[in-house]
Amino acid sequence: MEWLNAENVLGTAGVLVTLAVLAYERLIPGLKRIGYRVQMDTAIGGDVQNGEADVRLGLFEESPEMSEGSLVLLRIENDGLKAIGQNSYESDGLTVTFTDRTVTGVAVTEPNPEELVESLTAERGLRHEGNKIYIPRVPLNKGHHFKLLVMLTGPGVGRKVKLRGTINEGSIKRNRQQPRPSNLLLGVVVFLVVLVGVQQSLLWWNQSRDQPPIGCADGELTLTGSTALQPAMEEIGAAYESDCPGATIEVAAEGSREGLQLLDAEGRKAKDGAPPMVAMSDGRASGYEELKENPVGVAVFAMVVNDGVGVRDISLGDLRKLYRGEIRNWRELGGRDLPVRLVSRSSGSGTRSIFQESVLKGFESGVSSQDCVRQDDPAAKQLRCERSSTAQVLAAVGETAGAIGYGERQAASKAEGVTLLRLDGYAADSETVRAGTYPFRAAEYAYTYGSPPADSLASEFLGYLADGAAQNILRTHGHLSCAGLQSAQLC
Repeated sequence: MEWLNAENVLGTAGVLVTLAVLAYERLIPGLKRIGYRVQMDTAIGGDVQNGEADVRLGLFEESPEMSEGSLVLLRIENDGLKAIGQNSYESDGLTVTFTDRTVTGVAVTEPNPEELVESLTAERGLRHEGNKIYIPRVPLNKGHHFKLLVMLTGPGVGRKVKLRGTINEGSIKRNRQQPRPSNLLLGVVVFLVVLVGVQQSLLWWNQSRDQPPIGCADGELTLTGSTALQPAMEEIGAAYESDCPGATIEVAAEGSREGLQLLDAEGRKAKDGAPPMVAMSDGRASGYEELKENPVGVAVFAMVVNDGVGVRDISLGDLRKLYRGEIRNWRELGGRDLPVRLVSRSSGSGTRSIFQESVLKGFESGVSSQDCVRQDDPAAKQLRCERSSTAQVLAAVGETAGAIGYGERQAASKAEGVTLLRLDGYAADSETVRAGTYPFRAAEYAYTYGSPPADSLASEFLGYLADGAAQNILRTHGHLSCAGLQSAQLC
């Protein structure tokens, strides 16, 4: 048994450790898990029946319910290894049940990150009734958590507290704070890892270099559709390529309608029915039975005028008159003596569809100018030209005296020579959208032809779009995350 020596034993152990680590990293990250634990469950005051002193002051002695009052601090967290989005819940949310007690008050404390509190309000669905607390579909990235400080009445101190709900391909389990390993144990682990790692590092590298990282897939993917989403998609695509070197993502935005038509055509031609393509759309698509939608975020759009117009606020009524040709000079709205020139998107634009549906409440008139300066059709009620992208519209408005147009808010705020208009006094920002007072906004969707294979680049990229990193990029480009906006019916 010449092979049974220290070197071979260490080598074999290294291989087994490496395979175990790889298996753990490959299999476990798909797990979605919400953990919870009771960090405090105490009566308010002493237990008089057991001879304890019962000293109460202020509010604790004023309410009759406090005779059997208690406080519970409940921690709820994502202790799995995969983000949990709103679509991960198969139920309406989570429910906390307290045995033999009645909930009299709830406070959300220590949300991490602080933005979680936006999803934990009464408007979003947080409420209590009887012995239950109903928690809305709160998105939780890995490691995110929040706590509920609960005031109760009833004799059930120390009795069972249960968190229920249904997570798609996940679970909800009671957990506990893990104790820190001893220094001796840590030292032994470090020693063994170094000992095995020195001999097996090359083997591990050879095994892992040909496999894409978790959440990555190799291949090529085309992102088409909405030009309003193009800047954000270019940055997200570059971030994905950086994280996943085997992936190549091309952004070819030509408008929502063109993107959907192209995806539908490519899907019909593909043998497996799942072309390597994702179409981004301003608003929900209709008439495409094979396309599957995935909510991405909420885009906010803005009306813009040339800086020389001298108008900063317009009512929806006047805006509609302007687009009907009933107002043809800006002096009629308190602006300068300049003719109104309409710069619009072409007919395949999702932004144009949103403008017509949510703001104009009708259709735009026909094209009467090619250069946006001279009216080619003298019979037309107003001068109107069309451009094929958001950037082209904003550039034309900035260069043309008396021009008005529209585009994605973030791009509009960076465009030269334009002024963003308030609509009925409301600015284009996230607060007015959340409040429902600003109309020019729309949900953004990512469409695939059917459901792409789970290990495909399209499927992995859709998962990446729902991840915290991609959502942060969307926010920097002025889009709102769908998380926390469901009650406003924006997504």
